[in-house]
Amino acid sequence: MRGDLPEFRDLSTAAVWLLKCVVYAYDQRVWNILLSNVSTLEGYVARLGLRLVVDESEGIAYLRQLTEDEVADGYDTLPKLFRSSRLSYSRTLLCVLLRDELRRFEDEDLRNERCVIEETALFDQWKAFFPPHHDEVTLRRDMLGSLNKLEELTFVRKFSDQPASWEIRRILKARLPATELEHLRAQLVAAVQRREVDGSS
Repeated sequence: MRGDLPEFRDLSTAAVWLLKCVVYAYDQRVWNILLSNVSTLEGYVARLGLRLVVDESEGIAYLRQLTEDEVADGYDTLPKLFRSSRLSYSRTLLCVLLRDELRRFEDEDLRNERCVIEETALFDQWKAFFPPHHDEVTLRRDMLGSLNKLEELTFVRKFSDQPASWEIRRILKARLPATELEHLRAQLVAAVQRREVDGSS
């Protein structure tokens, strides 16, 4: 049966990784294969109703579902490989905090390639968005649960256990651009203010 398979080409490696997750430039082997086969990969994934996004300045490449404006006749009948999921308040809050941290890192830290934040520092920011009487054990458990969900979405990954810290991955910047970040931050601040008013009345 092996003779039934087409001749192996390196671009298959890049295609499989793209279908699984985000490809980063520091994975040099896959990244170089991808850059050498961009046009072929674009044509391949387009047949699946997907768009290949390559941002060389950020060192990331990923696939996204075609938007309604991009879908041509027939492609609207394809099942969607990637579905957008609505994030809860906790996960949205965490995205905003992590995205802010990534922006500060890019503005201020010129020595390190990866943006890493310790859990304790993140928790200090996190709990400021909840009433002071909230139980800290519950708040920390909620934050860790949200972190695990964002890890599934490849927005973060565990960096170390001692001290507990997380790498904020650059795909978050693509998924949450600056304009949307400001909009979400305003909504979160307004929600905190409403709770404070309700609690004092």
